[in-house]
Amino acid sequence: MSDEEKTEKIVIFATHGPEDPEMASLPFVIGNAALALDVKVTIVLQGVGVILATKGCYEHVFAGGLSPLKELVDSFIELGGRILVCGPCINERRITAEMLVDKAEISAAGKVVTASIEADAVLNY
Repeated sequence: MSDEEKTEKIVIFATHGPEDPEMASLPFVIGNAALALDVKVTIVLQGVGVILATKGCYEHVFAGGLSPLKELVDSFIELGGRILVCGPCINERRITAEMLVDKAEISAAGKVVTASIEADAVLNY
């Protein structure tokens, strides 16, 4: 594959939940922008950020000056973005797979490390 054909990849770590609407929304703002530029994007939800992957949560998160988180996440998924959710983090919070939004993948550290080393850039929010 030539450099011109190479697909750029980024991984965005999101560690904030609904308690900080701006920091919870920014990974999806950046993720959507990257997807619009044909960059493959994986958002990794860790720590309290995993709460964003629970059904019904992101519908109630709004940050001033940004689109509602529901619109950002729905767009991110529609554009082909990937959401990995930290398995140990959801277990600690007693969140089950059935409680997660569609398309969210429960992940262990190995999958996150692999995605990160294959990425051209890794961002953290």
